[in-house]
Amino acid sequence: MAVGRSPRSQVDPLSLAGPTPQPPAPELSVVVPVFDEEDNVDALCGTLMPSLEGLGRSFEVIVVDDGSRDDTYPRLARLATADERLRLVRLRRNYGQTAAMAAGFDHARGDVMIPMDGDLQNDPADIALILEKIDEGYDVVSGWRRDRQDSFLRRLPSRIANWLIGRVT
Repeated sequence: MAVGRSPRSQVDPLSLAGPTPQPPAPELSVVVPVFDEEDNVDALCGTLMPSLEGLGRSFEVIVVDDGSRDDTYPRLARLATADERLRLVRLRRNYGQTAAMAAGFDHARGDVMIPMDGDLQNDPADIALILEKIDEGYDVVSGWRRDRQDSFLRRLPSRIANWLIGRVT
């Protein structure tokens, strides 16, 4: 895993200067795992960043490249040089969405963390609705996609898992 994270500063007892101040933590961290999404990352950032700016809150977007073999990471790196709120985590190989999401959460600094898919099936406008519920005092807010664009074979394992969880709990 490669991460551009700066180490915590240590105070030199012989120096009069203290540690280098760290930027304040943002209010919101959006974590987005991606894998071979070179065709989507420009549109993703082009849609997500303005939507987050409209919220009037400080934020960071952490995109985790889960071992992409295409030009996903170079395109993200180009975008990240233009916007310091876009932070990148790069995994050496494909570990899967769960591991990529966990890596993103490990590097998130926000008070509120919102996971999002990188395939543009999540509407960034929904983030405002989630934050409204958080502001009402809820600790956890969950949503789901009503009109999924996935094929039946992609949805089948999810339906089976949800059925099993429903039977067990």
